[in-house]
Amino acid sequence: MIKLMKYLKKSAGYIVLIVGLLFLQAYCDLSLPDYTSKIINVGIQQRGIEDGVPQKIRRSTMESLQLFMDTEIAENVADSYMLDGDIYVLKEEISGTAREELNNAFCKPMMMVYGLTSGDGQEILAQMGIPEGADPMEVMAQMPKEARIGMLEAMEEKLSDMPESILTQAAVSFVRAEYEAMGEDVDAIQMNYIRTAGIRMILMAFVIMAAAVSVTFLSARVAAGLGHDLRSSIYRKVMGFSSREYHKFSTASLITRSTNDVQQVQQVMAMMFRIVLYAPILGIGGVIRVLQTDSSMTWILAVAVVLILMVIFVLFKVAMPKFTKLQTLIDRLNLVTREILTGIPVIRAFSREKHEEERFEKANLDLTKTNLFVNRCMTFMMPVMMLIMNGISVLIIYSGAHAVDSGTMQVGNVMAFIQYAMQIIMSFLMITAMSIMLPRANVAALRIIEILETEVSIEDPEDPVHPVKEQKGCVEFDHVSFAYPDAGENVLTDISFKAKKGETVAVIGSTGSGKSTLVNLIPRFYDVTKGSVRVDGVDVRDMTQKELRDLLGYVPQKGVLFSGTIDSNIRYGKTDISEARVKEAAAVAQAAEFIEGKQAAYHSPIAQGGTNVSGGQKQRLSIARAIAKDPEIFIFDDSFSALDFKTDSRLRKALKEHTKEATTIIVAQRISTILNADQIIVLDDGHMAGIGTHKELMQNCEVYRQIAMSQLSEEELA
Repeated sequence: MIKLMKYLKKSAGYIVLIVGLLFLQAYCDLSLPDYTSKIINVGIQQRGIEDGVPQKIRRSTMESLQLFMDTEIAENVADSYMLDGDIYVLKEEISGTAREELNNAFCKPMMMVYGLTSGDGQEILAQMGIPEGADPMEVMAQMPKEARIGMLEAMEEKLSDMPESILTQAAVSFVRAEYEAMGEDVDAIQMNYIRTAGIRMILMAFVIMAAAVSVTFLSARVAAGLGHDLRSSIYRKVMGFSSREYHKFSTASLITRSTNDVQQVQQVMAMMFRIVLYAPILGIGGVIRVLQTDSSMTWILAVAVVLILMVIFVLFKVAMPKFTKLQTLIDRLNLVTREILTGIPVIRAFSREKHEEERFEKANLDLTKTNLFVNRCMTFMMPVMMLIMNGISVLIIYSGAHAVDSGTMQVGNVMAFIQYAMQIIMSFLMITAMSIMLPRANVAALRIIEILETEVSIEDPEDPVHPVKEQKGCVEFDHVSFAYPDAGENVLTDISFKAKKGETVAVIGSTGSGKSTLVNLIPRFYDVTKGSVRVDGVDVRDMTQKELRDLLGYVPQKGVLFSGTIDSNIRYGKTDISEARVKEAAAVAQAAEFIEGKQAAYHSPIAQGGTNVSGGQKQRLSIARAIAKDPEIFIFDDSFSALDFKTDSRLRKALKEHTKEATTIIVAQRISTILNADQIIVLDDGHMAGIGTHKELMQNCEVYRQIAMSQLSEEELA
């Protein structure tokens, strides 16, 4: 997968935007539990009062609290407020760290003031010999400084063991009582806090939704772009393959790799941005928030992570080998399906339907079994993960309940911890879900890379040589030998001949003698292993493939037509020719009669592979396509085999007239097709058994004479 990342370069801007949106989404997601905690802790339990820092406080109350502060703290507190008549008002700029320091400054004094003014406070004053009914604050103010300091130290010692949350709760109660004494609407304060927190949560939910939709849209766009680029790269690479590379990969495999494999990578890439990138952001952010909320229960998260990693490890160990096998089985199914569909006439002719059905069923069943195994692994994974999640929730509530009971934690913090824990576990769950898909996509990516990194055996030279005009139309084989890749012996050995402009050279021989192989060396479908093939006086290996093939009009042994019309197929080699030229090419190829007999004539549709025309019609249209190109050199690779003798004779006569300025190389099985050739090359087991005219070969080539005598009567030979 990593090697395919270079195809994402043009989407770099989108990826940066996606990452930014994911951080925004994670920030909002991680903020929601905090707001839930504040609504419970502050909005409900503390009645909307955030901490022990009053927004307003009476002057008398402030002076009472300052009695329990040292001089420096009392001065800092006074500096944080503005005196408005008899009321101290908190300055607007006080927030963050400064507010926390104020809260710490107020908490214990508020507890002390509350303790002295309550019933317990009267008992303390009585023990000190102060009469009942005396104002505790006046008494404290009149006490000698040393006595007051001693009393403060004693009370400080009692409060030192008290949890911070209880101190804050007591300070909040004090502030609320102060507000009530000042005539403030404390219920309105509570409702305003809950309303504000709720609105913020709704806004964050909308931001999360907008970010998630945007990330999904952008991820789909990036993944689709990647899929498009991969398919284009595979197509361009495959189009550059020589026959050697085509034999390395089966057609079914190439189709699977450019469709199914690319689709696998595209799907995973779309999910990768939404899940693989988001999960670590959410998980790490959740851990940071948990540590900020309360670190006493982080061991529970450690237990959850260990359990999840164990599940992932087992899953990988069991399922990973199956992912590699899955793509191979898809290849196999495609291969079998393609063979059956293309061979239906033969299958029916030999009544082998049952055998082919069993062959297809085996390939289908193997794929189904592997798919079921993989899906069962995924099915097993989710319940186990849900069990872990629910178990962790119960454990957090159990531990949190004890912490709340002991006063070391607030209820809202427990709720927030549960939510953060679920977010952390969910991030691992997302990665686990992706871990099921990633191995399969990785296998698909490796198969794609195998094509893209395949070295093409036939490439254009760095400094191409252009054809020599003086030798236009000349084809020369100079001691050519050829062996197929990985073959033990030569298919062609020491072949030498020269075809000049305007000549017709025929190649004949028994089946398997190397006739088609010989002509396939001219358009450079293969490169010779020894010697050289020259066109227009230049070694074909020194020319660009495009320039070489522009000189040739090639008609393969098996006529190939493309979906479209008759006109588009004839124009295939040269699209800018006139309609008259198209009709002329069809007339030379003896195809005009059957074309014009159709209702739409030259605009009649051609089905995929030319299945709606006969074999002879397909051959004639292939010949017309080569003629319409008007090349220097014609190559006919046994292209008249499907024609009757009458049509063959008329076509050869018209072709000779039309191609008198071009070089023609014909591979033939029938002697009658090549009787009038300027040169006839006889091949026998890859060697040249003879070369010359028909009369010359009848006299001095035994192989040619035997072929001729097997096809023609004594009168025809004479």
